[in-house]
Order: sequence, then structure tokens, then C-alpha cells
Amino acid sequence: MNRQKRTLVVVTVAVVMAAVATFAIFRVVQHMPAQQVEIPTATVVVAAETIPVGTLLEERHLRTVSWPARSPVEGAVANPKELVGRGVLAPIGVNEPVTLTKVAGPESGSGLPPVIPAGMRAISVRVNEVIGVAGFVVPGTRVDVVVTVTTKNNNEPMTRTVVSNVQVLTAGTKFDQEQARKDGKPMETSVVTLMVLPADAERIALAQNEGKLNLALRNPLDVQPTTTQGIRMASLLSPAGEQPVIDPVANKVVHKARVPRAAAPAPVAAAIPPPYRVETIRAAKRSEEEVAR
Repeated sequence: MNRQKRTLVVVTVAVVMAAVATFAIFRVVQHMPAQQVEIPTATVVVAAETIPVGTLLEERHLRTVSWPARSPVEGAVANPKELVGRGVLAPIGVNEPVTLTKVAGPESGSGLPPVIPAGMRAISVRVNEVIGVAGFVVPGTRVDVVVTVTTKNNNEPMTRTVVSNVQVLTAGTKFDQEQARKDGKPMETSVVTLMVLPADAERIALAQNEGKLNLALRNPLDVQPTTTQGIRMASLLSPAGEQPVIDPVANKVVHKARVPRAAAPAPVAAAIPPPYRVETIRAAKRSEEEVAR
């Protein structure tokens, strides 16, 4: 056997042995039992569908899932029967855990009353597209209530903020909300419900009865009360007044600059040209004289 044949036999034997070894290892790995790591879990009740505010929970609204025990949800419930018959205080999304902080007490019922904190009141005002700030007044936003009335003393209209930094509880009637969810269309708000103190509820009721209400939308981070003196027709038509100066970086009012009335220009005196100076030399005598232009 020459050298070439010996080399070919060695290569062939090596390839066959490598293939046999690879197949054997593959079969061994394939028949190895899979090791499963068990993660401790706990049963948690979640929402089976989107649940709006004021809904009375039923069994069809809830379902249970396995939740990692090392990441517990504060206020979570394991048994759906503990939540049936309670009202929803905050919107709950699909597969979101239904916690005790988002539902009312067992005997509180459903609807809007359980949402109102102790010491507060809910009052509704009728609005249209303009008063409702073009549909941007939605639950959770904060607004100022502005009223325009005509004083009986001199029959002069006046506008003033009666209540500031008020939270919007609901936008639209219950029928409007259900119809909007059914049709999947934007809701045309006709009524806005505000959460206010009892004294502010009286002010809003009187303002709604005696004048015309408007809502001014606020930045949620702006919690300072609105302190204005109101405006009358005479001040509205006056050319002078205070105008706010807004810092574009901080997005807030820096100060108020008074706009001065236009002043008459000062008279300009006619310019008088300086006189000529004439130098005269007579013999050894030298003199200067001023001559007007």
C-alpha cells in the first residue's frame, strides 16, 4: 500500500469515527431529562376586561392568575368573591390587578358616591364644547371656574374666578359615557362634575344661577390659587393695564408689566449753527471777531 492510499484510509476512518461520536452525543443529550425550575407563585385577582369608574364588580369582570410571589402586589386579593359587589374608584385595565385601593368598601355601593372623599362634595355644571375647553376637560384634570355676571348697581358686566384648582370627577352623563364606549366614538360632554368643598359648591351654584360659567384648564403642576380682582367692562376697554410676562423656559408667569399710555413726543428745538470766527491782522496788531451765520 502506497503512501496516498494510507492517507486516504486514515482520513476516512477519522471522518467515520467523528460522525459516530457526534451522533452518540446527540442521542444522549436528546434523552436527558429537562430540568424545570419552579418559581413560587401566588394567586391574584385581575380584571378580565376594562372596568370604568363607578362599575359594580361582578364575577364576569374578574379572573385569577398566578403571580410571582417574590414580586407581590400591595393590596392584591386572591379570592374574587371578596371583590364582588364593590364599586370601582379608579379605571382598571385588562389584566391589571384589582387592589383594595381601587375599589370601595363592602357596603359603599357603586357609582360616583364612593369616589368622593370625606369632607368633599360633587357638583355638576352644564357645559358645551367651548365651556368644556374643546373637549380637553376630562376626568382627572384641574380647572378654574370663571363666572360672568351683570351687577345690579350699574348694569355693568363683570367676570371673575370664583373657585380655583378644582378637580374634574367625570365628564358627561352616565348615558353619554356608556354610549361612547359602545360606539367607540368621542364623547360630546354636556355635563362636567367637579369635586369641591361645601363652601365652594355654594359659590358655584349661585354663579351658575346668576351668570354664565366658563372653565379655565390648569396645568396639573400649578397648585397656586388664582388671586385676581376680576375685570369690568371699563377696565377691559382701557388701553392701559397689566400684562403677564411669561418665562418660556420655566413656562410660568414671572411678573406683570404695566403697559404705559403712549406719551406725546417732546418738541425738538431748532438747531442753531455756531458763529464764524474771523481773525484780523493789522500791522503788528492781531484781533479775532465772531460773525453770525
